Amino acid sequence: MEPLKFLSDNDVKAMHEATLHIMSEVGLIWTHQPSLDILLGAGCTMKGNRVCMPPDLVMDCVAKANKRPKIRGRNGSVNELGGGNLYFHNLGGARDVFDAKTGTRRIATDQDVIDATRVLDALPNCHTVTPFFTPQDVPGELMSLFMYRHSLPYTTKPLQGPGIQFAEEVKYAVEMAQVVGTPPEELTLSLSPVSPLTIHDPAAAAIVEMAKAGVICSNLPAPTGGATSPMTITGSLVQQSAETLALVVLAQIVNPGCGVVYCGRLGMLEPRTGLIWGGVELGLSSAGTVQLGHYYGFSVNVYGFSTNAHTLDAQNAFERGLNATIPALAGADELSGIGEMEAGVMGSYAQMVLDNELVGSVMRLRSGLSADVEHLAVDIIGNVMDGTRNYLGQKHTLKHLRAGELALTKLAERNSWETWEGKLERKQMADYAADEAERILREHQVPPLEPQQEKELDRIMAAAEKEMVKKR
Repeated sequence: MEPLKFLSDNDVKAMHEATLHIMSEVGLIWTHQPSLDILLGAGCTMKGNRVCMPPDLVMDCVAKANKRPKIRGRNGSVNELGGGNLYFHNLGGARDVFDAKTGTRRIATDQDVIDATRVLDALPNCHTVTPFFTPQDVPGELMSLFMYRHSLPYTTKPLQGPGIQFAEEVKYAVEMAQVVGTPPEELTLSLSPVSPLTIHDPAAAAIVEMAKAGVICSNLPAPTGGATSPMTITGSLVQQSAETLALVVLAQIVNPGCGVVYCGRLGMLEPRTGLIWGGVELGLSSAGTVQLGHYYGFSVNVYGFSTNAHTLDAQNAFERGLNATIPALAGADELSGIGEMEAGVMGSYAQMVLDNELVGSVMRLRSGLSADVEHLAVDIIGNVMDGTRNYLGQKHTLKHLRAGELALTKLAERNSWETWEGKLERKQMADYAADEAERILREHQVPPLEPQQEKELDRIMAAAEKEMVKKR
């Protein structure tokens, strides 16, 4: 179906022109001298401590980027971003774990990194895996690499690299990816600039190393509308785009043609609490990000499942449903957030299972309707009216059930009250999801890595610790 537009073509063009104006006239705070030398040598100028990027340079770098990168799993499956498919992946970086059976939360451990990866590997509608939890008993300098190392053995799906903070992490992430046969150009790494319009030194240095290595750059600007970006959504999207494209410019100067995913993580300020708002505006901002990113020809990754809710309640359901459906219908290439709760602070195994089911409904919406001869079924209607006057026995009915005309669910309640209250003991979707998550953890087996691969990953982590962890 045709993408749903929340912005007119003229709106998008105006936002593009505003982005170029911000980049060329306002500039971005940039103090990392080695990368500044690269930018100034390519024609950028300085305005105090802000670097200004000429529009021609920006658009030349946009044109050079590989906008349809591929990521591959060790099972051989390939996700080609920007090819027209929609891929879902999970939240990355949650601190807390919500237990759906007890209604309590706890701090994530290193075992949760493993268990979350196994659950996600088993869910058919999670197409790409991202290291999920951030265990608090790991040195901060090693957090991202630790998450990646302990996700690699527990999924055969395409595994996105970690969100990094430092240039040194790039080398070790690339080495670990190569252990399982992933070349640099199929590895995604992400980092976040500081809003508003600040490229801090570690981010600038990391982008240079990412580009040199040839990895896919999935930069994650995360402005907060009303706090670190304008309260207006389109104003925040313009600032977000400038923060994204600035890093694209540096990467393409260093290594023309390296892969790029245009990402956005704009959240709006909840003025009554000061937290990031998970309401419908998040879905709108994601849809706007999709339109602007597609204007440049990029594949686009945005928020999908997102909520401020602390439990598996009605708020959780309607916020994440809207926030995933809106950008999906706008044509997003990747949506994040499977398993996400509490605006990204918390995650849940039951939520992962619930989101797997919700993805099926979102994908059904995105596939739209067909009015071809087969679907209009005029001949079938005539035959039935001349015969049984019932469609249950028609081959046409079975054919289109199998083809996905209905998004059949496994968790949703579809029985009568009597059956639900009596035989099913009033179990709800969240109850079934918690049971299914437990079953997966008991039964799901992931083909292991070879012993020598495990040893090599341990060696890489030891080298990273020796170089990166500060001695106290």
